[in-house]
Amino acid sequence: MSLETEVMSLMKDAMKTKDESMLRGLRAIKAEIIKAKTEPGVNGDISPDTEMKLLQKLVKQRKDSLLIFEQQNRPDLAVKESEEISIIEKFLPAQMSEEAVKAAVQAIVLEVGATGPQDLGKVMGVATKKLAGQADGKVISAMAKSILTP
Repeated sequence: MSLETEVMSLMKDAMKTKDESMLRGLRAIKAEIIKAKTEPGVNGDISPDTEMKLLQKLVKQRKDSLLIFEQQNRPDLAVKESEEISIIEKFLPAQMSEEAVKAAVQAIVLEVGATGPQDLGKVMGVATKKLAGQADGKVISAMAKSILTP
């Protein structure tokens, strides 16, 4: 079942149960899917890989907003953002633990033959492709830097 079909089905259920937070999160996903489908050159069809990137983008945007709302002492808005994050994350694959990310990055460092901080770009290029959807780019970057810096 495609992401769009699944979201539409869940939206109907959320409307029936009057689940505001679920509906808000699902509408955000649906809006991004529609926006992606109407971009030039897409021909109304998006790949599962593109869907994953959309979901990651939505979560990242909400985490950034959540941080700002917490800094500005706006718990009412922060709660809404965290609810939407939890709903959107249900459609993403399980996130790797820090230990798993570290082990994966160490394997990638050996694979590409990286020797120091100057090879960070090589490591990040491979790591972001291999760990896409499973780990946050900031976590991957931090692990790569800690491993490559003596």
